[in-house]
Amino acid sequence: MSSRPGPTVRARRLRYELRRLREQCGLTIDQVAERAEGDFGTSTISRWETGDRKVRPTDLRVLLDIYEVDDAKREVLLTLARETRQRGWWHSYGKAVPDWFQFFVGLESGAASIRTYAAELIPGLLQTESYHRAFLGAAPAAGNEEEIARKIAVRTARQERLADDSPIELWAILNEAVIRRVVGSTETMREQLHHVADMTDLPHISIQVLPFRAGAHPAMDGSFTILGFPEAFDPDVGYLENQTGSLYLEEEHQVQRYKLIHEHLVAKALDPDESRALLTRAADQL
Repeated sequence: MSSRPGPTVRARRLRYELRRLREQCGLTIDQVAERAEGDFGTSTISRWETGDRKVRPTDLRVLLDIYEVDDAKREVLLTLARETRQRGWWHSYGKAVPDWFQFFVGLESGAASIRTYAAELIPGLLQTESYHRAFLGAAPAAGNEEEIARKIAVRTARQERLADDSPIELWAILNEAVIRRVVGSTETMREQLHHVADMTDLPHISIQVLPFRAGAHPAMDGSFTILGFPEAFDPDVGYLENQTGSLYLEEEHQVQRYKLIHEHLVAKALDPDESRALLTRAADQL
């Protein structure tokens, strides 16, 4: 799987550019709609800037005329608009990737780094097949074997980012509960813990365990993920997930808060060598 920014990251970049260009011109959305002379209205412009709707190249040309964008910049933005209409690799898996999760998978595919805190579950990029299957089987609506197999295939495809030519950098903090809670059989859990320990051999993966004895910490209200991107004009994104949906944090002050929380967890957690030793001991004690 290529780490080249896919349609999700490009669409996000385009909507940021559209808002920046409008604000740079000192125009309100109402003023832009007025200058468009009926080609599109205020609600459409607003949805382009929030990402709720993709802008067609023909409409984009009208916007770029209004914003007086030069030829070089115009071609870059038109290319972005065309590429945002492409389908990501995950679309081939159908309902195995829920609508609310597609945006995350798209961002993850183009991310350069992930910082995450896991409160209860091994992060998806580090899960073995048997562990993931056992977790899926514990859900109230687990689905049939075919549906489970497709979800596992999606997880396996996502994990390719850890082994491609330009691998994603992963820094994961695991609550000790993650490594103590047995998911599936003891054999499944032992295999999972050894797999996580082995992954720490890779230079782009850092794993720390937050021990129970660390006491209170700033992430006691749950797991979170921060995705970073290779281009400076693609801001970091915070991500929170629950059973039925997700929340994306894109405001700078929101993302910065979670970055600070991650830094606090890093300071409280065992160092990588101590964490690997604990992971191995926990596996051998099963």
